[in-house]
Amino acid sequence: MALRTLILQPEAEQDVALAYTWYEEQEPGLGEEFLRCVDACVQFIRRNPEMYPIVHESYRRAIVRRFPYVVFYEYSDTIIIIYAVFHCSQNPKKWRGQLP
Repeated sequence: MALRTLILQPEAEQDVALAYTWYEEQEPGLGEEFLRCVDACVQFIRRNPEMYPIVHESYRRAIVRRFPYVVFYEYSDTIIIIYAVFHCSQNPKKWRGQLP
C-alpha cells in the first residue's frame, strides 16, 4: 500500500517550530531530538493511521515518544492532514480551536 499524502497545516508547523526553539534553548541538540521524535510519530501515522483513537468527531490523537506532545490529525484513503502538534500541559480546548 502506498503511503498517503501528508499535509501539515501551518498551525502545526508553527507548533513544531516553537517547541524546537524552546528545546534547543534548554539544551543544544534537544530540539533536534524533538524533531526526530515528531517525525517518527508522523511516519507511524502514515503507515498505521487507524491505530490511534478518535478523540473528537473524526480527529485522532497520536502520542509523541519521549516528549509531552500529541499529534492531532484526520485521514482518508489518500491523505493525512495534521492540524496540531500540541503540548499536553496546555488547555485542551486550545487544540480544538486549530481544527476546521
